[in-house]
Amino acid sequence: MTSPDPSPIIDIMDGFRRSKAMFAAVEMGVFDMLAEGPLSASEIASRLEANPGGVERLLETCVALGLLERRGTAFANTEVAGVYLRQSSDRALTGYILYSNVVLYQCWGHLEDAVREGTPRWAQTFGTDKPIFEHFFSTPEKMRTFTMGMHGLGRTTSPAVVDAFDLSGFHTMADLGAATGHLAITACERWPNLHGVAFDLAKVLPLAGEFIAASPARDRLSVHPGDFFTDELPAADLYALGRILHDWGEDKIRLLLRRVFDALPAGGALLIAEKLLHEDRSGPLNAHLQSLSMLVITEGKERSLSEYTALLKEAGFSAIEGRPTGTYLDAILARKA
Repeated sequence: MTSPDPSPIIDIMDGFRRSKAMFAAVEMGVFDMLAEGPLSASEIASRLEANPGGVERLLETCVALGLLERRGTAFANTEVAGVYLRQSSDRALTGYILYSNVVLYQCWGHLEDAVREGTPRWAQTFGTDKPIFEHFFSTPEKMRTFTMGMHGLGRTTSPAVVDAFDLSGFHTMADLGAATGHLAITACERWPNLHGVAFDLAKVLPLAGEFIAASPARDRLSVHPGDFFTDELPAADLYALGRILHDWGEDKIRLLLRRVFDALPAGGALLIAEKLLHEDRSGPLNAHLQSLSMLVITEGKERSLSEYTALLKEAGFSAIEGRPTGTYLDAILARKA
């Protein structure tokens, strides 16, 4: 009897090594260095003040990963690395990569304990009981790294989310927990009738203001400071929650959905951007991995459309529809009759 091919197991086993190699190259600024043009391993090592042999191994691994390419004795960015792995790129995913390296990678080291106890590993990993978002916003540098991480992913998903439903009948969209405002910005650029409000903590909004100022829809965009759990929500006939609900347990979700429902006029709606689990829980893989990630760092989890529908109906919403977008996030639209 022949044994099954072990390749799927070996591929999974090597997964963290691939991730960490990319994380290290981004953290060390390799892709930004190569934006200037090809460099040899020794030139990069000299700039990094690092061991030439170690640097060469990292660069060669990045070639094998398809992130770098050889140019004679030098190394150069591939097209995908030039777009997404340079911190200076306007489509960079580096913020989320740095967050993954510094936070997620560390917390996932305690996944077994999270599974056994069903609780996040924040205190175990970092030795503090400070709430997770207080940590992310504790310094301007941490806040910018985290917020830009959400921005990078948002740039890849927001166009599909705002195009999943016809939003031409709405007048004002308030994006709650807007971070850089990418969802509101994208919605206003897609739907010329729409005005957008980026609603977030006051210390986050200057970054949103930078991106709004660069948008061709800037005259229809504004910022509004506040906490969506406690402060009055800005007036709107369309609210948006992008990657917000998956952070929280049911009690806080019920509170937030009820606040949104009460603030909406009749005929208004809520647009939700989250990755939806299949109803039979068979996938998609990235949603299940994200749900494990929420286990180790927050009180939240990923949910199926039926789970979100139950929470939305309990808050008073009707005519709830979910649509896959083909991107990292899917879209749900729930209306207030």
